[in-house]
Amino acid sequence: MISSNDFRTGVTIVLDGSVWRVIEFLHVKPGKGSAFVRTKLKNSQTGSVVERTFRAGETVPQATLEKSEMQHTYKDGEDFVFMDMETYEEASLKESEIGDRVKYLKDGMTVSVVRWGEQVLEVELPNSVILEVVETDPGVKGDTATGGTKPAIVETGAQVMVPLFITKGERIRIDTRTDSYQGRE
Repeated sequence: MISSNDFRTGVTIVLDGSVWRVIEFLHVKPGKGSAFVRTKLKNSQTGSVVERTFRAGETVPQATLEKSEMQHTYKDGEDFVFMDMETYEEASLKESEIGDRVKYLKDGMTVSVVRWGEQVLEVELPNSVILEVVETDPGVKGDTATGGTKPAIVETGAQVMVPLFITKGERIRIDTRTDSYQGRE
């Protein structure tokens, strides 16, 4: 159990059978009446955000999350198979459990899997990945880094906007948080 007075950004709590992460919090002491804590919470399963007010000192169950390093080994039909780097056990995750970040997932990539009990809440990829461009319009003499951008398809099937001078076969660094091109490798 955790007191509402101990809420901080990033703390995870259990409300109505779901895991919620505290995004914002504000301790309020009005001139009249008792103190309270105004929070903004994000549901870890659905991604929805709600505002909720707690009485000062009110206790709620704290969610115990388990984070493990896993390596993506292969794709088996619709399932993505991961190996735990400590126990060497394999686990299968569906595309819906991984979310939209699956577009950057490549064999041999090490990710962090966040679980609440047996339920997977999040798969955290590295902040940037290096992927090969497999399809893009050819570069033309005179294309510069300060010019425009064009779409490129990388080896995992994701589409990224890249500068005009990037050609097929080049390896580029992509920021997985913003889906943006960072540079050549």
